[in-house]
Amino acid sequence: MAFTLWNLFEATLLVLNAVCVLHEERFLARMGWRTGQQVQGFGEPPSAKSQIVNLIYSIRTVMRFPLIFVNILTIVVKLLLG
Repeated sequence: MAFTLWNLFEATLLVLNAVCVLHEERFLARMGWRTGQQVQGFGEPPSAKSQIVNLIYSIRTVMRFPLIFVNILTIVVKLLLG
């Protein structure tokens, strides 16, 4: 199996799907990664944890509907081309 651009696309799609499926109350809150928990002062650089939480929240917000269509497109291509 060769490493192709299609494999890279599928891996990225799977990671984005995994991030979007994370449930905030069941999984993220249990780990202490809630969105409203980060309190930082003015001018302080954000911590790595708060940046990861903001990235997860942004991916879940922005990529929800485009991922539906990309998943459908990927399924159709896999069905047609094998």
